[in-house]
Amino acid sequence: MTWIDQYRALARYNVWMNDRLFALVGKLDDVERKRDRGAFFRSIHGTLNHLLLADRVWMGRFTGDVERFASRDASGKAIEITAMSQELYADFGALSRERARTDADILAWVHQIDERALSGDLSYTRSGTVHAHPLWWAVGHFFNHQTHHRGQVTTLLTQMGIDPGVTDMIAMLRDEPRAP
Repeated sequence: MTWIDQYRALARYNVWMNDRLFALVGKLDDVERKRDRGAFFRSIHGTLNHLLLADRVWMGRFTGDVERFASRDASGKAIEITAMSQELYADFGALSRERARTDADILAWVHQIDERALSGDLSYTRSGTVHAHPLWWAVGHFFNHQTHHRGQVTTLLTQMGIDPGVTDMIAMLRDEPRAP
């Protein structure tokens, strides 16, 4: 087992959980999805938007291809990111499609990285401050951040009386076929 194997499993878990959550949340009407429930990003919709925004910012940093990971409006123009709470997609269908596209990109990316790249430095500027640290720190944060906010969404769903089901990564891994 290597760091690469772990990150690939986390990328699969990301898809597995996002597919499950978006299926559940998709059954809610827009009013319920966007109701301010006192969460950090206010609503279920706001939290899911934040996750997509953050994932795209990190993927732009990881790959150096900021243009590829830019969110776009209906005309195809890049949306300028002004805040981490910014709503990228008010329409849940658009948010769902963009989430699936980004998840596919994350899966493809983790199959391209190697141990040498992970031990190398990542440098980026945030709010005018340059940050530099090993790439593996940021990748670990990336997947932890996803899990943290999806946990908030599952809490909000549970508070609404909706059972999100099993959310444990090990449950997903148990269901996957093992390589001989």
